Amino acid sequence: MIFQRSASKNIVEETVVDTTDEKKPVSEVNDNVDTVVGPSVNVEGDFSSEGNIIVKGTVTGSLHTSKSVTVETGAKIFANVRAGSAHISGEVRGNMKIKDFLELSPSARIVGDIEAKTVTMEAGALLLGKVSMPGLETNDGRTAGRVGGRVKKSDEAATVTL
Repeated sequence: MIFQRSASKNIVEETVVDTTDEKKPVSEVNDNVDTVVGPSVNVEGDFSSEGNIIVKGTVTGSLHTSKSVTVETGAKIFANVRAGSAHISGEVRGNMKIKDFLELSPSARIVGDIEAKTVTMEAGALLLGKVSMPGLETNDGRTAGRVGGRVKKSDEAATVTL
């Protein structure tokens, strides 16, 4: 493992290389993981990366990546999050702006507004905030997210329909 510390932002980067052929969950080994915030790590400030990020610890401030962010069960984010895609199993307290796909697992806890192209919310996930999905136009010609839809909840997932 390689650790790098940025003195100006107090950020710890950890690059993980797996050389075994064992099958492991995606959250444990991902060929494209660039940064892992370990369970005992607390990052404070503006955290920015151009690669994939897995959070197992705590991030306070802001979190930005052009690729994917994964927040594992037990991890806590007290920050606004901007990412290409996201899979949330832990807790996020802050607004999320996701370019493509956001997945909320049953253990996800979100307090904040969400903007994403596609949102999947499994049964058990909790959300307190507004969800907007760009792509619709209002009657006055403005582009807006999906507003006024109804939520259909099944045993597997919640689906927003208009």
